[in-house]
This record gives sequence, structure tokens and C-alpha cells, in this order.
Amino acid sequence: MDYKAWVAKSAKQPLVLETIDLGPLGAEEVEVVVEYCGLCHSDVSVLNNEWGISHYPAILGHEVVGRITAIGSNAKGLSVGQRVGIGWNSESCMYCKQCLSGSQHLCSQAQPTIVGHRGGFASHIRAHWAWTIPLPEKLNFAEAGPLLCGGITVFNPLAMYAKPTDRVGIIGIGGLGHLAVKFAAAYGCDVTAFTSSQSKFEEAKGFGANDVLSSKDSVAIKKLAGRFDLLISTVNVKLDWDAMIGTLAPNGRLHIVGAVLEPIPVSAFSLIMGQRSISGSPTGSPTNIESMLDFAARHNVLPQTEHFPMSKINEAFARLESGQARYRIVLDADF
Repeated sequence: MDYKAWVAKSAKQPLVLETIDLGPLGAEEVEVVVEYCGLCHSDVSVLNNEWGISHYPAILGHEVVGRITAIGSNAKGLSVGQRVGIGWNSESCMYCKQCLSGSQHLCSQAQPTIVGHRGGFASHIRAHWAWTIPLPEKLNFAEAGPLLCGGITVFNPLAMYAKPTDRVGIIGIGGLGHLAVKFAAAYGCDVTAFTSSQSKFEEAKGFGANDVLSSKDSVAIKKLAGRFDLLISTVNVKLDWDAMIGTLAPNGRLHIVGAVLEPIPVSAFSLIMGQRSISGSPTGSPTNIESMLDFAARHNVLPQTEHFPMSKINEAFARLESGQARYRIVLDADF
């Protein structure tokens, strides 16, 4: 069978449509016909080799929604025709301590869907059965793709560290941050959004923020000293980190999910005196992702999206790189 995919031949080059050979289906693999695939900033980072880990030719795309077309002989719990999602990881070893204790996303051999593996900007994608996640019936499938990476990335710290009675700050109202505001508000938290863009103030309130502040306004930020139980940073730019850490309550936590490339300066006393923490996390395990999707379906939490046909994939990349996307882009498969 001929499979088609949009292929990155080398860094920073437009993607080209090619016919590809996926070879025989592995015993533990599942094959999915792609219906929708989100376009995430991580796809841009891998296309441009910003992290130094890219392999070319590359098939990007890791927020996949589609239907199962074939199941390997050892795959468990799934059926042909079932609608599923595949996110940042497509496989893990399944025998290490992390995998056996339910933290498969922390497996040292976890296989990113778009690095050394064929991703979802294609007619079909394959993944290990455990990383092929059934989607709740009540979810809007056309909009659900970004939940599989962006959604779980911001849901996981809330599930790990927040209580519904907590005051939570979300730094950055973009592809990750707007979902973080929606999830935190649905969870019952008092939510403050920080954004450098005045144009996003009202939108952030529409997503569920109780208060919105400029992330560039150090004076206003300092007035929030000791306020937040949890502060989630979704940005990849330098901030007034001292002022941000100062907004944490005793036992408060600054949690990093935005891949800021510069080191974050921290004064030891700012952590010691308030017994504060700084932490970070990647996406989540298959069961974390399933829980997040159930929560999203129950509370109608969905990303705000712009749709492009997948045939306009290079225009979609340009739109994302321009910073104008509001707030996640979804590609509709049109092979």
C-alpha cells in the first residue's frame, strides 16, 4: 500500500509531499489513518533543529487524531475502526522501572513521535499500542489534536501539584498557556494569567482567568508577593525570574513546561525562606493522557484553533512561526 507524507528533507526547508514505504506492521504496533494533526511549536523546533536532535528526512506531526486501520498480532485492548490519538511519544521500552511503575513518559528509551520515527503529517502513522490512546466519545475530535501534546503538558502539573482551592498563575497565553488557563479554571482554581501582549488580556479572561497582568510589568508582579501556590511557565523567553519566584506563597512551586533555552537564575534564599520549589515536566504517561482527555470531555476544555488543509502545511508553518496563530493550528488530512 502507498502511504503519503509531508517530508522535511533538511533543516529550515519547506516540506515536500512524497510516497513512503512503512514496511511490515510490527507485532506491538497499531496503524492509524490520520484525520487531523495539530501543528505544535515543537514541530518548528525539530524542523529547524533548534534542539540539535533532529534526524532528516523527517516526518513531523505529533498531535494525531485518526482511526485504527490495522493492529499487530501482540497489540492489546484496541480494535480496527476505533478513534484514537497519538501524542509526543509513540513508544517506550515497557520493561524499565519507569515504564513498569506507570511513568512511561520518563522512560530513557521513550521514542519521540517526530525524532527518528515517522510522525503524523502523513496519510497514516504507526505507534505502540500502549501509546495509542482511545478518545472519549464526547470529545470534539476535529479540535482534540492539540490536547495530545499541549494539553497534557499543562494538565500534568495541575494534576500533580494543584488543588481546586489553590491560586494558580499561568505565564504566557499562547498555545500552551491558553489551555493551562482553561484547565486550571475548570479545576476550580483562582487563575491569574501573565502575558506580554495587551491584545490577549480580554481573551485570557474569556478562557477563565480571574486576573490578567503584563509579564513585563515587574512593579505589578512584585505587588503579588506570596500569592501563588503554583506558577506554570509556558514561555521560551527570559523573564524577571526573581520577581516571579517572589510571587510564590510558602511551599509554592514554579513549574517549567516552556523550553526556555537560557538558564534560569535562582537565589537560594528565595527558595529556602519560603520552602519553595522549582520543577519541570515533559508530557505525560498514557494513563495521564487518558485522564486528561476524560477531564477535557467532561468540562468541554478544547483548544482555540485555526484549521488548514494539510496540503497547505507550509503556509501553516509560516503562520505559526509568525506568532499570529490563535492559539493552536490543526491540519485536516486531505491526501
